Amino acid sequence: MKKKLAGILVSIGLTATMLFGCGSKDQATTDEPAVTEDDTAETGDKIVIGWTDANLSNESNAICANAAIAYAKQFDNVELIVNDGEGTADNQIAQCEAFVSQGVDAVIISPYDYDACVTAAQVCVDAGIPVFVAKGLIADMSVVETYVGSNDFNAGTIEMEYIADLINGKGNIVIIEGPTGVTGAVLRNDGINDVLAGYPDINVLYSQPADWYRDKAMELMENWIQLGADIDAVVAHNDEMALGAYDALEAAGITDVPVIGIDGIEAAVISVGEGKLTASILQDSKTIGEKAVDVAIELANGKAVEEEYDIPYQVITIDNYTEFLP
Repeated sequence: MKKKLAGILVSIGLTATMLFGCGSKDQATTDEPAVTEDDTAETGDKIVIGWTDANLSNESNAICANAAIAYAKQFDNVELIVNDGEGTADNQIAQCEAFVSQGVDAVIISPYDYDACVTAAQVCVDAGIPVFVAKGLIADMSVVETYVGSNDFNAGTIEMEYIADLINGKGNIVIIEGPTGVTGAVLRNDGINDVLAGYPDINVLYSQPADWYRDKAMELMENWIQLGADIDAVVAHNDEMALGAYDALEAAGITDVPVIGIDGIEAAVISVGEGKLTASILQDSKTIGEKAVDVAIELANGKAVEEEYDIPYQVITIDNYTEFLP
């Protein structure tokens, strides 16, 4: 059910010039792509784009939003308003209602909740404002114009195939999940389980959420270690949780268990280079943020867009990690 406009949250009105890095390294303010004549927004009235983000305390999300902000500044007649959903679909629904009230020209939703964010998109559709999702899918994609990002299902399959090959298709693994019901976690887990269906000799000892957080993953891993079962690999839904799991293993004197994560954040890349994390699956958040702005401008100008803009994943290992350092 839609929340009334009076329930609009604290982050309403946060503009591109006001957003800070939310605890992450701001990777979007350097090496900005040049804007060509073909890329520029059409002249005329200012184009106002609303962006509601799932949770800017997540480093990968912050990189994506900051990249969009830096890129949007290159256009003289584009204003990008970025709001932090702070990890709830209710916030994102309220923020979309606020965008409608403000009369924005296009809305980008980086969804937190796979199901509930359909309502956030519908708010914009009902108001006649073009809306699409970036960096995460929603349950009913027919509501939105397009998707800009990487397929989280593919991320799950890539990391699970990597680990399955590494442990020769057999052994005990643990899975550290993102928050229950959240878009990325749902699809990454689906991808992992799709691969596991072909490996009957891989046994999932434990699979529980740590909500994307390093400290929660560390605590979870500590508990599993104390239970005493042999663990042959750790598969985490993101890098923060993979790093937390490795911290717990290292503290217990266990350094030969492969640990893999997703996102390709800087700390994970460094860890891979140090021979700690086994690998990370890069989600190119910077490119997603920039491309989302381009697509929003096209929609605001009444132009047709593609059904999907896929930004492919890349596997980061000890052999190529230097290519992914800032």
